[in-house]
Amino acid sequence: MNPIVEVNVQSEIGKLNGVIIHTPGEEVENMTPENAERALYSDIINLSIARKEYKQISGVLSKLTKTYEVKDLLCNILKDDKIKQEVLDRIERIEPFIGEKSPKGSLKEQLLEENAENLSRLLIEGVEMVKDNLTKFLSKDWFALRPMHNFFFTRDASMSMYNEVLIGRMANSIRDRESVIMQSIFDFTPEFKTQTLTIPPISGSTQRVRTIEGGDVLIARDDILVIGNGARTSTQAIDMLINEFIHRKSEKAQHIIVQQLPHTPESFIHLDMVFTLLDQDKCMAFEPLILNPGSYQTVHIKIQNGKLQSIRSEKNLLSALKKLGMDLEPVLCGGSDDWNQEREQWHSGANFFAVGPGQVLGYARNNYTMEAMNHAGFEIIRANDFIDGKVNPGAYEKYVITIDGSELPRGGGGARCMTMPINRTNL
Repeated sequence: MNPIVEVNVQSEIGKLNGVIIHTPGEEVENMTPENAERALYSDIINLSIARKEYKQISGVLSKLTKTYEVKDLLCNILKDDKIKQEVLDRIERIEPFIGEKSPKGSLKEQLLEENAENLSRLLIEGVEMVKDNLTKFLSKDWFALRPMHNFFFTRDASMSMYNEVLIGRMANSIRDRESVIMQSIFDFTPEFKTQTLTIPPISGSTQRVRTIEGGDVLIARDDILVIGNGARTSTQAIDMLINEFIHRKSEKAQHIIVQQLPHTPESFIHLDMVFTLLDQDKCMAFEPLILNPGSYQTVHIKIQNGKLQSIRSEKNLLSALKKLGMDLEPVLCGGSDDWNQEREQWHSGANFFAVGPGQVLGYARNNYTMEAMNHAGFEIIRANDFIDGKVNPGAYEKYVITIDGSELPRGGGGARCMTMPINRTNL
């Protein structure tokens, strides 16, 4: 029996003890320029190169901590026939067409006949459409069950929040199955000790009003959440989370700092594309938005003893955190030049993932950002040098391990987007 893992994430930077990842598979290649936009990609990507780049991320993480692959976790729970039925029932509720009858039986019935390994693959990579009637023959869709092109961004569909897992309420329906799978993994994996928390849709509404994704939720401290409000996370979902904390009637104050985000361009989809934590006293920031938010508000909400004690505007995100005792020195994405800031933010230059205080992963391609990191005292270590044992990171107090990224950034995210931590050592 595998050891029990208690979900415990009280910060963004505590020593990483367990993380969920997903190596990109055929679902990434099951895409054309025609459907790339629907798949939420800015471009199609080369799978072989993307896998090579991702191998650096998984290789680094596997040397530093315990890693869990989504497909393995899913396969393990699907070995139980009752759980297999329940998972497919959950999927049918969001994709009811899988239960539609046909001469060969429904797609759901066909999936139930698959073994756990094949079923886990099909639920992620998709099921090709058999063109056995006129409607299907004329359809431009290639798949009866669409591939989950975005699943290697494991951050969004579920997020560890203290000792619980908040299940993402996705802004785009093409990603709903990711949330169902992640909730099922946490509900039915006996080694994971946690409770899942969901944000329900508005009853009777066909609009996606309450949406929240993990890229917008940062655990700044054990009493501070920083949440982005933009294209993927709505104020209505944040209000539901506020109500959840009010309902708990905790004597301990809970602070939620909300940072409004632009809805365009697409590189601003989540807060972690413009702001991530690097160390106890340092953060990565896209200066034009985080330090000079202009019309984009920063709002501080305090909840205590079952009441919303206060809600007020702040000058900016760093100012709000400083008032709560988190005095962070910003390292600027792209350095100090406006042009470089915009270019490198576009390629996930602000998106860093911490494996410990002052120990982070990020894309090598963002040269000016890496220069700024080096000036801030971070040793620059190439991922392959670390994996091959050529460099001992223990020799450095602070370091950034750099990942080659030419294809992966085309999917629209960086190291934090591609990791879902489930346990960190408390600071």
